[in-house]
Amino acid sequence: MEHVVLVDEAGRAVGTEPKATVHTTATPLHLAFSAYVFDGRGRLLVTRRAREKPTWPGVWTNSCCGHPAPDEPLHEAVRRRLHHELGIDSSDVGLVLPDFRYHAVMDSGITENEICPVFRVLYDGPQPVPNPEEVDDVEWIDWATFAENVASGYRSVSPWCREQVRQLRRLGPDPAGWPVAPVTALPPAAQRTTR
Repeated sequence: MEHVVLVDEAGRAVGTEPKATVHTTATPLHLAFSAYVFDGRGRLLVTRRAREKPTWPGVWTNSCCGHPAPDEPLHEAVRRRLHHELGIDSSDVGLVLPDFRYHAVMDSGITENEICPVFRVLYDGPQPVPNPEEVDDVEWIDWATFAENVASGYRSVSPWCREQVRQLRRLGPDPAGWPVAPVTALPPAAQRTTR
């Protein structure tokens, strides 16, 4: 059974809860991550969440999201989930928004409540192979076009992706050149280094 790391307001670990039961109408604050995969042409890989997902099913979003297991370094969790959801293997994983946090509520009342650092992944490998339990569809799209369409409201995406794109645009127009933050910039619960 997978568990997520519960955190306090300062980002310190305070326990764990099964992933299968953590998202409710009163979801406790917990640790997660988001990843944005870019190819050598500056295109972003966007995904549509599987329709069976309990939160935001069928909604377009960033490349991959997930939760680190207890004691799992975030960089390793990113690589694990990219492989699981999309068949992608990349060692070029950089932390770009170390303290991103959001709270969002679905029409059903189900809530996301996460400290969710954001990672940029550079990838020029084989075409992704979506896991149908996680991803319904994928699309490569020019980053500037995607970011502008999200900012203008022309393209509908998950609430976390919308806010992340707003912050990522401030890092500059070229994702490959975005500054990478050190592990020490992460919340305390996430400051584990790759072993």
